[in-house]
Amino acid sequence: MANIKSAKKRVLIAQRNTERNTAFKTSIKTAIKKVLACAASDDKSELNALLSKAYQLCDKAAGKGIIHKNTAARRKSRLTKAVNKLAK
Repeated sequence: MANIKSAKKRVLIAQRNTERNTAFKTSIKTAIKKVLACAASDDKSELNALLSKAYQLCDKAAGKGIIHKNTAARRKSRLTKAVNKLAK
């Protein structure tokens, strides 16, 4: 553990940010799972709402630096391909 006050503060801030980032990443994964589960059913309006929410979460995470912008784009692309495949 650090001895300097500012270093101690940095440790606490890093811990807080790690928890926040982990929670955000988990919410993205949950949203993607909900979209895939809904894609198996035939409810198109709910599917569009869930897909929009998943896109929004990915974009927001990329904007905040939680995930890389290319990672967000890749997840959105793969999600769209999976939904189109399940919808057929």
